[in-house]
Amino acid sequence: MSALADMQDLLQDFLTEAGELLDDVDQKLVELEHDARNKDLLNSIFRGFHTIKGGAGFLDATAMVDLCHRTENLFDQLRSDKLGLSPEMLDVILGATGEVKRMMGEMAGNGTPQPAPADLLAALDRCLKGGAAPVPAAAATPAPAVPPAAAATAAGPDWVALHKAVTGAAASPPAALPAPAAPAPAAPATAEAAAPPPARPADTARPARPAADPKGVGKDNTIRVDTQRFDQILNLSGELGLTKNRLNCLVAGLLRADPGGEVRKDLDPVLGRLEALVADLQSAVMKARMQPVGRVFQKYNRLARDVARTLGKDVDLFIEGADTEVDKTILEELNDPLVHLVRNAVDHGLESADERAAAGKPRRGNIWLAARQVGDHIVIEIRDDGRGMRADVLRAKAIQKGLLSHEEASTLDERQSLGLIFLPGFSTKSEISAVSGRGVGMDVVRTNIERLKGRIDLTSTPGEGSRIVISLPLTLAILPVLMMKQGGQVYALPLNAVREIVNIEPGRVQQIAGKPNLVVRGEVLPVFELAELIGRERSEAPLVGVVASLGTRSYVLAVDSFVGQDEVMIKPLEGVKPAGVAGATLSGDGLLVLVLEMDELLRGRV
Repeated sequence: MSALADMQDLLQDFLTEAGELLDDVDQKLVELEHDARNKDLLNSIFRGFHTIKGGAGFLDATAMVDLCHRTENLFDQLRSDKLGLSPEMLDVILGATGEVKRMMGEMAGNGTPQPAPADLLAALDRCLKGGAAPVPAAAATPAPAVPPAAAATAAGPDWVALHKAVTGAAASPPAALPAPAAPAPAAPATAEAAAPPPARPADTARPARPAADPKGVGKDNTIRVDTQRFDQILNLSGELGLTKNRLNCLVAGLLRADPGGEVRKDLDPVLGRLEALVADLQSAVMKARMQPVGRVFQKYNRLARDVARTLGKDVDLFIEGADTEVDKTILEELNDPLVHLVRNAVDHGLESADERAAAGKPRRGNIWLAARQVGDHIVIEIRDDGRGMRADVLRAKAIQKGLLSHEEASTLDERQSLGLIFLPGFSTKSEISAVSGRGVGMDVVRTNIERLKGRIDLTSTPGEGSRIVISLPLTLAILPVLMMKQGGQVYALPLNAVREIVNIEPGRVQQIAGKPNLVVRGEVLPVFELAELIGRERSEAPLVGVVASLGTRSYVLAVDSFVGQDEVMIKPLEGVKPAGVAGATLSGDGLLVLVLEMDELLRGRV
């Protein structure tokens, strides 16, 4: 039983390490297409396949050993200049990485990986002989899901050393396979096997870089920890913060009963120290959950390349701010929206090479994916130098698809017209393809971003390109909110949606089409009373309102009064989910505060 448990641990370590190596290999393969003779890249990719082959051999995954061995042989020929890299050959290699990921997924389910398709293996063999191999690359797939046990395991064994130690039938490739070609004299095979797999060798034209794991952190300084443990610690630190707030309120009451100040003299230093410790603890836990966005961004080089090849376009994807860090939960939720936005930029945003040349642009299109931290938010920007969008064309398309009437379309300004692409069912494509055209993408992107308490904005200049900006909180665990009171109950509204606070005077509210509206800085905004939205009786005519945003639309939320601003930790309501309530928290005086989910409350109204 112990031996079986040990093998399971080795399997989880292998899946985790191999998944990281494959992500790194995919990124380097896209770089290699633009620098086919880069020995640094060729050697690094060779080592990646070699390391994965060693671990797969130890686990008796013969099909993976076979595929990695053939691909490894191909890179041995490339780095020794016996073969030249072509786009068709790179398609085959990318197809091989896709098959390795598929096999890893089967192993994650405790299954035996099935062999790679025969046509892919034949294509690899033709490439080795210097022939053409027109086999399309497999679509880029995410790394296989690793069971939670893998996350809780410390950094795994040295697979190369294991392979070397147990060299035999289980680790060796099938007899029918050709023996690996001898490597170039400058890089002997023994040196490669001994080198840390993810490290890149020194290049004469570049300064040497220290060996590092795919995360950029020395293995001796890292440990794999289940994120559920961090969630538990974060939850406890949040409880501690709420207790600290409660203690502050109690001390304030004592101070009112002791005007002489003796209590303040004794308690102020203690409370000040407690507040600092709680803030430091929460900050430390949050930083432990942070991960660089580059871990997700690096996958999109492969994605952009595959979509461009399918559409017959030439595209470069530039990544900026890959070191910007964000909470792991948000990073995982960002993947699907960003996949669609990158695909959309290649398909809809960029023209074909001939169209670009006719417009006086370079034949190769450019897409930029950038991230930066602004205060307590992360800003992600996707922009291209493509054809851009015209507001009048979008309005006409929405009318054609029955999403808007002529009267509704005539009231939209340019910003609102561009926002039409986020409507369900909207698409500028007249024909459905494997890449796009169904109109089910951008509305899902906006919904996912808003679920993360973020906002998405779009600007475009016809003939020059489009720019999409996503703003998200660095973490969802601790949320800045605006506290409001309605009918004696305190409610919280996420601060990232708030623009400003205004006074509501009865004479300023105008009825337009039977609905209340308020002019704020020249903009006509609909007014919604919180009491009506949550189904409670109005206590009195609301006197104050908050100007807030929901997607591309703005509105005024009318309430009885405001309590103030605070940072809270949202707790889900177990067993019950009232409409329009994201969760609950406690105020400093111990009262329950409901955190509003405005997109649900205003669905169909804005």
